[in-house]
Amino acid sequence: MGAHGSNLDDILAEDMHHWYNKFMKGSPSGVITLFELKNMLEMQGMTEEASSYVDQVFFTFDMDGDGYIDFVEYIAAVSLLLKGEINQKLKWYFKLFDQDGNGKIDRDEMETIFKAIQDITRKYDIPPEDIVELIYTRIDINGEGELTLEEFITGAKGHPDIMEMLTKMMDLTHVLEIIVNGQKKNISN
Repeated sequence: MGAHGSNLDDILAEDMHHWYNKFMKGSPSGVITLFELKNMLEMQGMTEEASSYVDQVFFTFDMDGDGYIDFVEYIAAVSLLLKGEINQKLKWYFKLFDQDGNGKIDRDEMETIFKAIQDITRKYDIPPEDIVELIYTRIDINGEGELTLEEFITGAKGHPDIMEMLTKMMDLTHVLEIIVNGQKKNISN
């Protein structure tokens, strides 16, 4: 878990008024656009997969679909990621993976998201192809090359090692901290 989780837990434990003030200081308009989020995350030079992943995260957080993440949506996302039940988190992961919205995750969709996560976190411990192969070998019992929401949830819950891997890979603590605290820019051009 380490300092990442405890840092965000500390943020959550703060007085809500103080936390709201931090959010407003970083986003005086009270909302964050996709463009602003990508600037906060310093997306310049990132791969197309990483950019697409951030798009997907943004649109998942933007629950009302108005093109902005407001404070209430941010709080809901933080609450889900930190305190959500396993089924809620798995549904959220599924929605991120299902890029075309057809209700199924294929290997390419999952691999694209894992590559993007690695590009953003700059952690390249396990090749995305290997992760996807493990997940599909263990969870895709019909061998169709696609996972429905039910298969994904049942399979992840039935394999604690896969659940742990998904939880680590899908940890967006860093993104959430940047949104609240603002990115510390490196001024060494």
